[in-house]
Formats: sequence, structure tokens, C-alpha cells
Amino acid sequence: MAVLDRASDRLELMKQTRSVAILGMSANPSRASHFVATYLNGKTDWTVYYVNPNVTEVSGSPVYPSLAELPEVPDLVDVFRRWEDLVDVARDTVGIGARAMWLQLGLVHDEAAAIASDAGLDVVQNRCLKVEHARFAGGLHTAGFDTGVIDSRRTYLI
Repeated sequence: MAVLDRASDRLELMKQTRSVAILGMSANPSRASHFVATYLNGKTDWTVYYVNPNVTEVSGSPVYPSLAELPEVPDLVDVFRRWEDLVDVARDTVGIGARAMWLQLGLVHDEAAAIASDAGLDVVQNRCLKVEHARFAGGLHTAGFDTGVIDSRRTYLI
């Protein structure tokens, strides 16, 4: 496995994903993790788990204190954590047996990426899972915004 820089590799990862853990889920509806969770729950058939040791419930769904306490191993761990926490996050993600680690916009950490990819995980850095999914599902322009244009181009239904 490797760091996925190509759009086609990210698309393939999303096609194979059935469950996602949002690590660093916030109860604050104005936070990015909350936007992503709302989108994934409404636009995908993925099972979405929330992880944050300081919160017990968000929008009626349980929030787990750690990745290790999830009821199943997620395919993908979507990370909303500080840069300095990412090495430990990579080790935890490897430790539970997830298939992929996705670092959200603004997060690039070569050591954490190496830990995960050396253990066989796919790694995405500095990308938003919501934006990438919407882009491939036909909801966003490749630049990341909704153009409002309806056309006959094929979308990649994920």
C-alpha cells in the first residue's frame, strides 16, 4: 500500500470502503468533522463511527472514546486531529487493523504516513473525504465547489 496521490487511487479506495471512523469528531456543528459526518451519513451507505474521548453522543449517535473501542474495525480512519498527534494516530490506526488512514485538509505528516504505509495501509494526506466523495459522485467541480451545472458527463457513483 502507499500514499495515494492520484485521484483514481482515491476513487478506488472510496469504492472499497464500507465503514469510516471519524477520529476527532466534534459535537460543534460548525466544525469540519461535523460537516463531513453529516455528508457521509446522508450521501453514502457507509457505516460511520465517531471517535472522541471527550464526547459521548453527537446527533443521537454514540461517540467512542478510542479507535480500539469501536464495535468493528473500520475500513478507513478519517483524521481530524492536531499535527503533533498524527504519529500516535498512525500507530493506533495500524494497531486496530484499519485498511486506510485519511488525513484531512491541512494535515501532512511524512512520519505518520510512513508508519501507516509501511504497515500496509493506504494513506491520503491533505484532502477532504467529503469533497473527494462529492467530486466523484458528481456533486462538485474538480476545484471543490458546486457549479450548479447539470450535464451528461458520467459520474462515478460510489
